[in-house]
Amino acid sequence: MKGIRQLAEHLDISIGTVSRALNGKPDVNEDTRRRVLAAAEELGYVANQSGRSLRQGMTNVIGLMLEVSRETVENSDDFFLGVTDGLQSVFSRHKLDLVMLPCPDDEDPHEYLKRMVARRLVDAMIISATRRTDRRIELLEKARIPFVALGRSASGGSYTWMDLDFEGVAARGVDRLVAKGHRRIAVAAPSSDINLGYVFLDSYRQALKRHGIAFDPALVIRVKSSEQGGYQAGHELLMIEDRPTAIILIHELMAIGLYRRLAEAGIVPGRDLAVVGFREEPRTAFLQPTLTSFRMSLRDLGAQLGETLLATMPAYAEHYPQGARNRIWPLELIPGESDAFTLTV
Repeated sequence: MKGIRQLAEHLDISIGTVSRALNGKPDVNEDTRRRVLAAAEELGYVANQSGRSLRQGMTNVIGLMLEVSRETVENSDDFFLGVTDGLQSVFSRHKLDLVMLPCPDDEDPHEYLKRMVARRLVDAMIISATRRTDRRIELLEKARIPFVALGRSASGGSYTWMDLDFEGVAARGVDRLVAKGHRRIAVAAPSSDINLGYVFLDSYRQALKRHGIAFDPALVIRVKSSEQGGYQAGHELLMIEDRPTAIILIHELMAIGLYRRLAEAGIVPGRDLAVVGFREEPRTAFLQPTLTSFRMSLRDLGAQLGETLLATMPAYAEHYPQGARNRIWPLELIPGESDAFTLTV
């Protein structure tokens, strides 16, 4: 079956009636609608979605732009798998499809997105890994494409964003470690210009100041947000002359690499070094000693992200009366054994 014309000829009814029946229009007799749907299924008719999209001026597709590299693939970072599960749960309510738009790490994200926008592949966008200055935001604003940023940026105007509570991670992490007697607290921060690194470090400085601890730039270890980055962070930490007694990690997978490097040096987390990190199921859940960590429901995050995006789109906004407002997503601190000891002076 090639198209709607052949389906109409097979049923000996008009193309218009077939079209209205397929699209659920109320002015079609129920018996006729059943006949059309049954014949369409029997004969393998599939609507020409591209033609329909051109006529309606929409694709019913939402794009999620990711930045990928060999390292992210090799590490099998599951963050966005959980997020997309939540996104799908929302978009499926409205028969919207989600497509992943992976931007290679050797390509300018702005140029990649500009190409996607020019092709009009999607009705709306979710962008992630926002930079301190992120030209993608101005691009989407000028193109008048509804979007939500997973992460804040200094760029753009009054765009809608959601972000994890990285301020809270730094502040609560420092507070917890200081309460256990630590004064030399290192952090493993992203080596890229991703904005979450700036947010995290600003809060880290403020938390130290609140406790009367001088900021030492030597304790800021910049590494990739990966298992390899965690291993490198452990190596650099061991090289610091006045070695820190605690470290806060900014990414889930870092703890795996850090634990490996510490084990090679005979250092035990929770006994010789306090570690606070993020928890990613199931891998970091099996670390020993158990990791004191911040965690969240990725599915819930994705669902809220999806609802926030749809609230920016006129066709769906009435379903989400809370509106397209900016949100800081909370993280729960789960105590473990990796920072269990208290320093005695």
